Amino acid sequence: MTSQIQVTGPLPGARFGATVRLSEPLGTELPTGLPQALADAGGLLLIPGLGDIGREPQLLVKLSYLFGTEVENYRAILKSPMLSHPSAPEIFMVTNMIPGSPPSPALPVPPLTPEGRLPVQYPQRFGWHSDQSYRNPAPDISVLYAQTPVARGRGQTIFASGTLAYDALPEHLREKVENLQGMHCKPGAGRDRRSAESGKPSPALAPDQFATQPVVRIHPVTGKKSLFLCERAQMDWFDGPFVGMQPGPDGEGARLLDELLVHYTRPEFTYVHEWTQGDVLVWDNRCLIHTATWYDAAAEQRMMWRTTVRSDGGATVPSSMPEVVSQGAG
Repeated sequence: MTSQIQVTGPLPGARFGATVRLSEPLGTELPTGLPQALADAGGLLLIPGLGDIGREPQLLVKLSYLFGTEVENYRAILKSPMLSHPSAPEIFMVTNMIPGSPPSPALPVPPLTPEGRLPVQYPQRFGWHSDQSYRNPAPDISVLYAQTPVARGRGQTIFASGTLAYDALPEHLREKVENLQGMHCKPGAGRDRRSAESGKPSPALAPDQFATQPVVRIHPVTGKKSLFLCERAQMDWFDGPFVGMQPGPDGEGARLLDELLVHYTRPEFTYVHEWTQGDVLVWDNRCLIHTATWYDAAAEQRMMWRTTVRSDGGATVPSSMPEVVSQGAG
């Protein structure tokens, strides 16, 4: 705890994460201590009650700079620039309210577990990923703000802890993954599992569409080991998903990935977040994966604002932030 924040953890129903309450409004004073709180909490912080961000989007950008030295400019990288915020290009709008927005996630099959609960475990729950894992370097931190969430009970975000999952790995799996490399690729590049299963030809990848990443990462701040892998849309299912293993959707590598993801997403390693307007979630992509749940996009409107942050590899975050200048729509 510092004089500016009060930290309580873990998050309800989970073995990791923490809730942070600020002593002052975000527009009055930016809190210190948040990067350390994030590390101490296993990579996930909930900061509720930040409705001021909705009226002043640059507050989200300033908050994001507390976690690293670079905040992504989405207007420069998105195919659809309309999905970047008109006055803050560092904000990616995750929404169904703008033409060209990605569709909402599909319902799992079946939509509930045999016990009648929200499914979290792969493969009943799908879409598990770490943000932009196909980039090198990939962003370390993501920050997501609920401007217009849908009603509770849908539109949740689910997180799984790679640290807890690694610590609980059976010995036979630990031996397999310790020096293994995963082959990550950009969603939409045509090398996803469904494309491979359908027999489509293998498309070439541009240099910025793929990266090889260690399956076991050592966190640069905590020194802890964690699993680092994604599933069907963000791994290479033609030449991968793992270097040196039989490739393809029916190969030895695919069977190992499925086994790892079933383990990684066990309920005891997960947290389900029910969104309230004004919530901010900050998570560490180096040790967590996440996925979104279904909502009725035909009947409900949803608007979430996301930033992604790169740090300096784990060194001390600078005490002074770069000047943030508001930019109009281009």
